[in-house]
Amino acid sequence: MTNLDLKKTLKHLYNPSAKQVSIVDVPPMNYLMIDGEGNPSTSQYQQSVEALYNLAYGIRAISKETGIVFTVMPLEGLWSIKGQEAPPEDFNLTPEDKDNFIWTLMIMQPEHITSAMVEQARTIASQKKQPAQLLNEVRFEAYHEGESVQIMHIGSYADEGPTVERLHQHINDNGWTLGALHHEIYLSDPRKVAPEKLKTIIRQPYSRS
Repeated sequence: MTNLDLKKTLKHLYNPSAKQVSIVDVPPMNYLMIDGEGNPSTSQYQQSVEALYNLAYGIRAISKETGIVFTVMPLEGLWSIKGQEAPPEDFNLTPEDKDNFIWTLMIMQPEHITSAMVEQARTIASQKKQPAQLLNEVRFEAYHEGESVQIMHIGSYADEGPTVERLHQHINDNGWTLGALHHEIYLSDPRKVAPEKLKTIIRQPYSRS
């Protein structure tokens, strides 16, 4: 039986240095995705996370039946602020900024996963006694991020500011332009890991024009 762990296969994308900024060219990949707005402390955000994982583990079970077992990938998030064309330079966010978040949460899927498998998993999940509330809001589509800079942030989400500024400075120093969407990949479970030990990949796309 085949076992896939894409965090290892795609180590350059999912295990960057915490000391040095790295440049990556992220290819098109397929994701489960769900959109939302507002502070991540809201119930909508939590229900979106639940719906994503509910479907992701259902897809894994279907894949396992075909002889391919894979490790469910970490939660990722694309972030912007309503009314702003690019991420803020200093990333010292106010409560109002957080209330104006626009986000897309997502979980990357292996290449062999098809739309039919996703819909089969959705049907099975929806028949459970207490299905995830936003299950039908999750979509399956490709996302091509392209050229980006990234680094591993170790610490609380509230302390990400200097790490984000470092990425932005690297982009500015090269004469590039910030992309619209700030990207975070959550490698740690905040329910089980102390805030100062959380590992989060911070990624920022850019354009050379």
